[in-house]
Amino acid sequence: MNPTYYIACDLGAESGRVMLGRLEEGRLTLEEVHRFPSAAVRVLGSLRWDVLRIFEEIKTGLRQVAGRQVPVASLSVDSWGVDYVLINAVHPMLSPPFHYRDARTESTYERVREKVGSELIFAETGIQFMSINTIYHLVSDVEKSRALLEAADSFLTIGDYFNYLFSGVPRVDESNASTTQLYNPRTRSWSQVLIERCGFPPKIFPQLVPPGTVLGQLLPEVAAETGLPEVQVVATCSHDTGAAVAAVPAQEGEDWAYLSSGTWSLLGLELPQPLISEKVRERNFTNEAGYGATTRFLKNIVGLWILQESRREWARQGREFDYATLTREAENAEPFRSLIDPRATRFLKPGEMPQKIAEFCSETGQPAPETPGQFVRCIFESLALLYRITIEELEQLTGRKIRRLHIVGGGSQSALLNQFAASATGRQVVAGPAEATAIGNVLLQAIALGHLGSLAAVRQAVRDSFALQTFEPIAPEAWGAAYQRFIEL
Repeated sequence: MNPTYYIACDLGAESGRVMLGRLEEGRLTLEEVHRFPSAAVRVLGSLRWDVLRIFEEIKTGLRQVAGRQVPVASLSVDSWGVDYVLINAVHPMLSPPFHYRDARTESTYERVREKVGSELIFAETGIQFMSINTIYHLVSDVEKSRALLEAADSFLTIGDYFNYLFSGVPRVDESNASTTQLYNPRTRSWSQVLIERCGFPPKIFPQLVPPGTVLGQLLPEVAAETGLPEVQVVATCSHDTGAAVAAVPAQEGEDWAYLSSGTWSLLGLELPQPLISEKVRERNFTNEAGYGATTRFLKNIVGLWILQESRREWARQGREFDYATLTREAENAEPFRSLIDPRATRFLKPGEMPQKIAEFCSETGQPAPETPGQFVRCIFESLALLYRITIEELEQLTGRKIRRLHIVGGGSQSALLNQFAASATGRQVVAGPAEATAIGNVLLQAIALGHLGSLAAVRQAVRDSFALQTFEPIAPEAWGAAYQRFIEL
């Protein structure tokens, strides 16, 4: 059987990649063809995405793939959630889209919850309350940029926006729609109740499609520019976590959880339907759409963002550290010297992260970290202990017993963090693959084109194609004592 090639354009908060996947006899190989920094820019007090620069970078990668002269069947773009671009028939972008960390939702988050009602919002969407959610950004547009909304034909979430630029078909895939806190997972449609209550123009809500929808052929102008003719554009799971969960190499059964570990830590279960109740709302879990009408029942936890921001701050101070050096220093640092609660609001915003960590420790009567190794160990141990809390909450809410935690994404490459996760949670950890999002993107394209038959076949292909690492819990007494400290913070 001849190999089939697919292109995954995987956009993350730190960087974007154009990846070439080769599927042959149920085995996948993946090659990074082009990597580029994600284009977040500060403009007159706002934080935006330079999406046209990202578009040019993706096309650069496509040209490099075309130079390989291999028969590419399709391409698809995945991205982070919640952010969006306003478009109309004349203008492919009405305004540079805001970054989800922009401060504009600070004035709308609580106000919307009070005006519309948190109970109603959660009953309609089942989505975790976070100030970054699309609904609070759109309310800011209603208040400050109403003319833009009136001029727009629709908004498109980021991954779907790029699929639109490649196909000319403006659709939003349900996996990304579900991150907006405006999607009803029971009806699998936009929440008309919330659209009306928030005063949004109904016309801006685009047609939804399920993950794995073929949108159409690559636009002739893009084909001519990149040299990739006769390529299909597919809406896979355009939300990166949805794609990553599809690539979790789990066996059948209900005893496993997943952790998509990167800038965010997304820890949860795959359920056959949404789980929406008062207890779920109180615990602030979320119901996001997955492939095949499944539900990603999870909690968004601030993840390696804390480390990434610390590293950026040290670099601004003239101290450059690579991740390998920082991990090595953390491994040699004193265990459980300092702990933080990664859920604290202060850790969500950019800037001065080491100072924020030190201040938290001082305020809670702990010695503040002093060396980069101590900071990183503090971050890793705190995240691992938060994983334990989250897993225990998952078990309480669903009645499932979790025996294994699959860690995928970039964070799965950290053996130290993986070991901490196993020891803190008391569960076996299976780490890998690191490129789960791109892998899921590619293999869901294969399903869409009829080259693979099911989600189970996707996961079998992952197990057959990529090396996985297993970690068992160690030092249960020390981690148990640290856990008691952690829950008292």
